[in-house]
Amino acid sequence: MTDTDDSLRARWQETLTRARGGAAGPDPAPYAANLLARWAEPQRRYHTTAHLVAVLDHIDTLAGHAADPDAVRLAAWFHDAVYRPDRSENEERSAALAERALPEAGVPDGVTAEVARLVRLTVTHDPADGDANGEVLCDADLAILAAAPSQYAAYAAQVREEYGFVPDDAFREGRATVLRQLLGLPRLFRTPHGAEHWEPRARQNLLTELELLGH
Repeated sequence: MTDTDDSLRARWQETLTRARGGAAGPDPAPYAANLLARWAEPQRRYHTTAHLVAVLDHIDTLAGHAADPDAVRLAAWFHDAVYRPDRSENEERSAALAERALPEAGVPDGVTAEVARLVRLTVTHDPADGDANGEVLCDADLAILAAAPSQYAAYAAQVREEYGFVPDDAFREGRATVLRQLLGLPRLFRTPHGAEHWEPRARQNLLTELELLGH
């Protein structure tokens, strides 16, 4: 067990305990173990525990904007819990996992429903105006786009590794489509912090990657 895993287990226990609202429930540890095993699967290169830690850290930064920060944190734990690069239903299966696991873990139905809704929102990263929880989760998940250029390049390389089964030409075309869709959004980030601190660099990173792809 790594120090990162130990830290994540502690964060999971704290979040789950608060989300229960003081009610008793089963030991949080087996749920953390199951989730961490999922995040450590061998097909992952970017969608690893390092990504989970980064998203949780960004949620901590943005927590003051959220209506229910702990629901957002639980959504972060589940948002890529099911991840197969060759399949398109990962978010739906991740949301369904949350809907099964969280009630069993003692989380109230309303919080569980919000977590599942947030996980499904990561299909589009396009929260409705006023959806504060959705804005925080989506901004935290996309914050890698605003990383320093070297870190962004490492992220792009890891994504390519995850799609190693896709031929180069097809990958470049598909990735360029995704980048154009992101650049076409009126705003990549919806929270005030994200808009101020992350938006300009993210757009520059996306444009640079698009250029490197030959598009």
